[in-house]
Amino acid sequence: MMELKYSPYVLYADDDGNVFEDNSLYVVGRTGFYAKPIPKEDFIELPEGGSLYTLPHRRGVGIDVETGEMRLCDKGWAVAAFVPPARTSLYFASFMNEEEAPTLPLFCYTAVGWYEGQFVVPAARIEQDIRQECEGFDQEIVEQGIVEMRKRYPHNRVVDHLAENCALSYHCPAARNYFMGRWEAPIPSSPACNSNCLGCISEQPEDETIISPQDRLGFKPTAGEIVEFAVDHLETAPFPIVSFGQGCEGEPLLMWETIRESIIQIRKFTQKGSININTNGSKPDAVEELCKVGLNSIRVSTNSVQKWLYDPYYLPNNYEFEDILESIRIVNKYGGWTSLNYFVFPGLTDSEGEYQALRQVIKDTGLKMIQWRNFSIDPDWYLEKLEIEDTSETMGVKTLMQKLKAEFPDLKYGYYNPPMERINGNFELDFARV
Repeated sequence: MMELKYSPYVLYADDDGNVFEDNSLYVVGRTGFYAKPIPKEDFIELPEGGSLYTLPHRRGVGIDVETGEMRLCDKGWAVAAFVPPARTSLYFASFMNEEEAPTLPLFCYTAVGWYEGQFVVPAARIEQDIRQECEGFDQEIVEQGIVEMRKRYPHNRVVDHLAENCALSYHCPAARNYFMGRWEAPIPSSPACNSNCLGCISEQPEDETIISPQDRLGFKPTAGEIVEFAVDHLETAPFPIVSFGQGCEGEPLLMWETIRESIIQIRKFTQKGSININTNGSKPDAVEELCKVGLNSIRVSTNSVQKWLYDPYYLPNNYEFEDILESIRIVNKYGGWTSLNYFVFPGLTDSEGEYQALRQVIKDTGLKMIQWRNFSIDPDWYLEKLEIEDTSETMGVKTLMQKLKAEFPDLKYGYYNPPMERINGNFELDFARV
């Protein structure tokens, strides 16, 4: 853990994207609408795989080194950081918008500063799993795997999609891991969705100012296509998982009949590994049918466990907020693993109201795990879309985590879906040995 002697300095960027330090200002973090000092112990070195963003027509906010007052950095544009997977951001970058400020793309904008020759960010390592660490990927091996899998499954549209769209175009870590023959293999399965998420990364309305960073799956896979490559992965990969529901598709529960048939066929060939679904949890009846045939785990995504925040973000079609909680209950009833894919928005996630609602959800559903995910969204755009005019005093994301853990010591924290080895109790499992 880093031990800082003083607060890091604010960063700013010129029009060409060159980044400089402003040693007259200490960096601050944003929570909700407000800028706050960041405790020195909350900083870690920006991990490998992290990157910096220039925020055009936005001025960074900091604390004047001499006066202790907050003021703008007028030397250039504000700078934010992307924090790589397995770390949860504790504060957004703090800035003030100019009138010309465009809506930011769908990325995570973490506060970042400069301290004695290195970039530092307020974040916590929430998961020791190394499955998406940058240094663990070898592009040559990925490309060799793509060639091999295409030869093995020459007519499989899902494998082609994972190769061209995911591994080669977007460098999706899950797809790259699949082609390296290890861990969790993605199974995109649905081109349609019954949510209209504001921050959808695969499809945005034509009249929206932001653009989805990915192209959505454009076909309906067959059970045969899914089973063909899923069985081999479960049989041969270390700590194997296959997961329906990915960022490049819609809602997999809309294809539940195909998924059900796939699970039945997969389990005829192998009992190895875990079968998971990443979902909005909108169809509890469908979830139960999947559990009956062998679904092992579910990860339900949400921006909040309060209906008044959930609905205006997800804009659900033909389902209710309560349905997502019922889906969690059902998987637990069948002895499966249940996770919440929880989009962390400092200033809302760590509010007293959200904390109390989350406590109740854990009690009511038997939730086993929270995956603390960084929310990839322009914070101002999000608050405006949800018509939030003020954010109440908050406890801080780290304090929220600590309070929940104290009350629910068996609740697991993480960033990824656990393999069966972890589900069965070995949460000290070290992927680095593979």
